[in-house]
Amino acid sequence: MRATSTASLAQARERWEPVLRDAGDTAATYGEQLFGVVDLLEANVALRRALTEPSREGEDRARLAEAVLGGKVDAAVADLVAGLVRERWSQPGDFTDAIESLGTTSVLAAAEHAGRLEEVEDEAYRLDRILDGQRELRLALAARERSGEERGRLMADVLAGKVGPETEVLAVRAASTPRGRSVHVALREIAEMAAARRQRLVASVTSAVPLSDKQITRLADILTRQHGREVEVHVGLDPEVVGGLRIQVGEQVVDATLASRLADARRRLAG
Repeated sequence: MRATSTASLAQARERWEPVLRDAGDTAATYGEQLFGVVDLLEANVALRRALTEPSREGEDRARLAEAVLGGKVDAAVADLVAGLVRERWSQPGDFTDAIESLGTTSVLAAAEHAGRLEEVEDEAYRLDRILDGQRELRLALAARERSGEERGRLMADVLAGKVGPETEVLAVRAASTPRGRSVHVALREIAEMAAARRQRLVASVTSAVPLSDKQITRLADILTRQHGREVEVHVGLDPEVVGGLRIQVGEQVVDATLASRLADARRRLAG
């Protein structure tokens, strides 16, 4: 998102967090209703345009949102969406992306209330790694010839009884409604958002061989000092790494693998 949209989303989050704290378990219901609002807007282009038309007064857009959603979602959700349409968005797609993000935030808030937030973070990351190793499943979840509903059912079948309720809701959503992202990217975003609610960063570490608990602790300490915040380290295995580590924290990537160094050396020789 560009600056205008980022600022609008930040203001909405600030207003929404107190509502989520008071909502307790109901926050999950709010999240699923927000996902439903996104689906409604994606299916109705004319409505989405009317709610994001910059030449239209903000209060007029808010009244339209309230008229459309009134009685169909909880009052708190309708009020949130009305507040969002009053804001300015750099691109129309940012508006629906913001609602989707706030839906995920709401489900994570429910997990936090239930004491399962760390569990959601760990399960989302582990599911991401499992998909890395199961090519057929990964392709099935990305298949364009399957409907979103079919992909969602497939994910639900894979997860049945194996993860917590919040993880299942978010993972099924990631599979059924990717919104231009791969399931891999969506699951990583879920893990990172869960970590952020716990005041932590997530470091995704790829290694050719398993790391010992001592090595993981040492790496977490180093990254914590570098970033000034506690860093949660998740390690995945990839035999193609060929020595060294690939570390990603947010958008920052440090590739210290042998394969990377060899590729760099070849570029230097060619140049």
